[in-house]
Amino acid sequence: MVHLGLIGRSIAQSRAPALHEMLGELHGVEVRYQLHDPEEDSPEAFVRTLEQMRSAGYRGCNVTYPFKQVAIAHAQEMNSAVKRVGSSNTLRFGDSIYAGNTDYTGFIRGYRGRMGSEEAGCVLLLGAGGVGRAVAFALGELGASEVLVFDLDTKGADSLARALENEGIKARAISAQELPDAARSATGLVNCTPVGHYKSPGNPLPESVFGGQRWAFDAVYTPLDTEFLLAAHKQGLKIVSGFDLFFFQGIDAYEIFMDTRVDPAKVLEPFKKRFDIVSDLI
Repeated sequence: MVHLGLIGRSIAQSRAPALHEMLGELHGVEVRYQLHDPEEDSPEAFVRTLEQMRSAGYRGCNVTYPFKQVAIAHAQEMNSAVKRVGSSNTLRFGDSIYAGNTDYTGFIRGYRGRMGSEEAGCVLLLGAGGVGRAVAFALGELGASEVLVFDLDTKGADSLARALENEGIKARAISAQELPDAARSATGLVNCTPVGHYKSPGNPLPESVFGGQRWAFDAVYTPLDTEFLLAAHKQGLKIVSGFDLFFFQGIDAYEIFMDTRVDPAKVLEPFKKRFDIVSDLI
């Protein structure tokens, strides 16, 4: 049996166990995937959980909010996506720890699946944390003409904008006062904050600013139909959902854990049917 897991806060409704255990089943491997919610948000709590998993013989783990940037400090090897983004959501254990970032690759695959070759355009990005950084750099691969970064942590927004500029991606941090006009002028709206999650419901933008954009993405996938995506859908925007990111980053992570290749087309519909995943937006 292969033991895998997820480290993060407020993860009780995660579908990661279902996805990875089904991937194992489809590939003839018995997989047990468990959720690990540390008692606090501190780096020390993350390290204790990580050490417990390694001691228990886990093959690897996924990492989610708020530990994605903490995770890379504990890896001895990492792929180019981690080096570029500065955070990791996938750790494979062995004699050393290998870090990957499948938020980066998963978002690209999810976007292409919904939008084809259409370029991202000018994008308003809400949230400069771990998943926000991954999506921001991925937007550079997807033809973003500019990334406007907003975060309540203004230092974090400034830092991400500078990092993007250093990689040749036009970007700037914006203030709360600039947010409504930035949203109205954007081609794409991206939510990488926790707002909209079942633990922190709501919409990070006023509904009045939706309309006139081409597309929207919400990293939140519990619930599937967030207030953010419903507002975007109501105004006719194309939708890239948190489920798209969840599904493709999960497949990419499984490939890292198991050193194998997965055909997403053979997994998507059986997974949605088995676990009764229904949404008008996905």
